[in-house]
Amino acid sequence: MSRRSQEREHRPVPELITGLASRVREGRIRLPKFQREFVWTREQVLDLLDSIARNYPIGSLLLWRSDLPLASERTIADLAIDVREDEDVTAYLLDGCQRLSTICGALHWEPDDPRSNWNLAYDLREERFLHRDDLDDPPAHQVPLRFLTDPSAFFKRVMKLPEEQQARADLLFNRFAQYEVAVVTLERTSFTEVGRIFERVNTRGTPLTTVEFVRAATWTDEFDLLDAIDGVRAVLARKHYGRIDRQLLLRAISAAADLGFSTRDLEGLPALPHEKLTSAIAETGDAARRAVDFLTTEIGTPTAEALPYPNQLAVVIEIFRRLPKPDARQFAAIRSWFWKTALTAYYDGWNARKMSDDLAAVAAFASGAAKSITVDTPPLSVGLWKSQQYRRDSGRTKAFALLLAAAGPRDLRTGQRIDTGRALAMSNDMQYHHFFPKAWLMREGLAYERANTLVNIVMLTAISNQAVADQAPAAYLKDEIDFSGEEEIRARLESLLVSPPAYDAAVRGDYSAFQDARAETLLSWAQELVGGAAIAETPDEDLDPEVTRRLTEVEVTDTDTDD
Repeated sequence: MSRRSQEREHRPVPELITGLASRVREGRIRLPKFQREFVWTREQVLDLLDSIARNYPIGSLLLWRSDLPLASERTIADLAIDVREDEDVTAYLLDGCQRLSTICGALHWEPDDPRSNWNLAYDLREERFLHRDDLDDPPAHQVPLRFLTDPSAFFKRVMKLPEEQQARADLLFNRFAQYEVAVVTLERTSFTEVGRIFERVNTRGTPLTTVEFVRAATWTDEFDLLDAIDGVRAVLARKHYGRIDRQLLLRAISAAADLGFSTRDLEGLPALPHEKLTSAIAETGDAARRAVDFLTTEIGTPTAEALPYPNQLAVVIEIFRRLPKPDARQFAAIRSWFWKTALTAYYDGWNARKMSDDLAAVAAFASGAAKSITVDTPPLSVGLWKSQQYRRDSGRTKAFALLLAAAGPRDLRTGQRIDTGRALAMSNDMQYHHFFPKAWLMREGLAYERANTLVNIVMLTAISNQAVADQAPAAYLKDEIDFSGEEEIRARLESLLVSPPAYDAAVRGDYSAFQDARAETLLSWAQELVGGAAIAETPDEDLDPEVTRRLTEVEVTDTDTDD
């Protein structure tokens, strides 16, 4: 790397705060549509003005000069912003909207509403800023801040005040007229990188996502990308899939527009003809409904939260966009791909290379050039469950939970089919139990990590979970055998993917032998699913009403997680 390239590209440059406010009003600095509305309290407004009057630092501002035509706000602090269409490159305000809004409002307010946030004055007697609540001319020692932009009117107003107050007025005027802030202007920077920079410099850690940039770049009076995406989410919410990340759906839209899944591909969306973008959104909505139907019926994921790796949904949507009505053989191939990638954690790190590989594999499959969706995954092995920890919210644990649910588990205590939909939809540890209870294993001297592996987890109802508690397997299994008979209990255990050898090891209290035997059973079942086997039918029960209410809400979440 050369010395020149190692120098900082984005140097802070001091600029007058009054000049920046004028540039905003003149439309030379624009506020893109993704900026938040003004949310500061009156106290925060007064604090900022007081900091300037005392010459305290108020932080730097971040601008981005770009030839991308982002939709921008037409007002700031209730003031109209001039519209400029004569510039090829525009400076967009990324960080500092609340501060510049305050300066614009304080200095340029045009009296109308007496309760306005910008009806501000400085009391030269008490040396403090205040909000007024009327439009009357204040006493001479209270100077409306809008006079600071008119030196003649300002000094004419204070010239008859006591000498001490005139000195304070001079200091106030000079502080505002000469106050500088550091401005960092990003040049030749993609909006993906801009988003990363913004997130790191923003004191609240608020992410600026690709979705917001694309929204601003495609916004018109008749079209809002967020509304379009949220329209798809609202439809899917009725299928308990409303909690889908906007960024994920934007990836699916980008693929439908013949671009791809990666963030670099998403950056091409603003250049699309409007008709192609809206068509891609419509196709994505239709395909998303078919994708969710597949996931709920063919895989057994009742909600978006049950998906092991949410990004996988973008690929499922693309599959059903290209192949709306798969035949039986194609359905089996799609199931095979899902299980292979989910169980091996392929989507744990979905980078640009994998995104490209996925798109190519889906295209080949949908066109008939390939009989399967082939991507590079590690082989299935017993290590997938013997070495991984049980953590309810991890992708590996969610994939394992789907594996258990697909076998049609029966409750150990009652023999009834477990409502796997409810178990998978709720982050409820009472639906799962360590076959060798953790507390018992730890009393036997085993470390927590050895006790908490996935191979030791079975799906149980909350009632059975409480009955098992921390007893040794030999004890609680004997109780159940005495009540229901050994043959029946063995049959229930088979549905829980606990084989006869694993059962025998459990009765002996041999945890290592149990792990080995059960891992082989899990591997065998995983291989059947990857081979295209259908899952067991789920009980015909509805979700708990409260769970249904929560899952049909459309949660606002956006994340940038790829390359």
